[in-house]
Amino acid sequence: MAIIPYIYLGAKHMFTGYDHLLFLAGVIFFLYKMKDVALYVSLFAVGHSVTLLLGVLGGIKADAYIVDAIIGLSVVYKAFENMGGFQRLGVTIDTRHAVFLFGLAHGFGLSTKLQDLTISSDGLVPNMLAFNVGVELGQLAALTIMLLAFQFWRQSPSFLKGAFSTNLVIMMAGFVLFGYQMTGYFIS
Repeated sequence: MAIIPYIYLGAKHMFTGYDHLLFLAGVIFFLYKMKDVALYVSLFAVGHSVTLLLGVLGGIKADAYIVDAIIGLSVVYKAFENMGGFQRLGVTIDTRHAVFLFGLAHGFGLSTKLQDLTISSDGLVPNMLAFNVGVELGQLAALTIMLLAFQFWRQSPSFLKGAFSTNLVIMMAGFVLFGYQMTGYFIS
């Protein structure tokens, strides 16, 4: 067993995982109440915990490029929703369900990455649980920084003025992630 290294690996992956951070920023962008932040972040965490653990422990694997392309599209989805895109199209999506479903995709992405590592079957369950704890700790640390930054920015008149353009940048980053992963899929 390697509990501490797996906790570190999970925290580092989440804290430096720009795709996860962009999606999380999109999720909390317009959430002003801590109970709403807790609900949505919990839905995301449960989703990615389920597929992370099931994927690794069950040996369920998919092409990492495809999974990461879907994760890029999750960023696009959230930014488009934040920009009122679905509302303008007359489409109603339950955001809670979408965040949970995209959490499943994000967890499957983590699972696919972990399966590319050489993982000993000795202590696999405790190591995967430790990795998942690390992911949640990394997410909590990143979330704390994002919430503080958003709280500071929301007190400025530039927040509402810049919300659309900021989400447009987030959306473009999601498209870049999608394109990058699809290029990797077709080239590899």
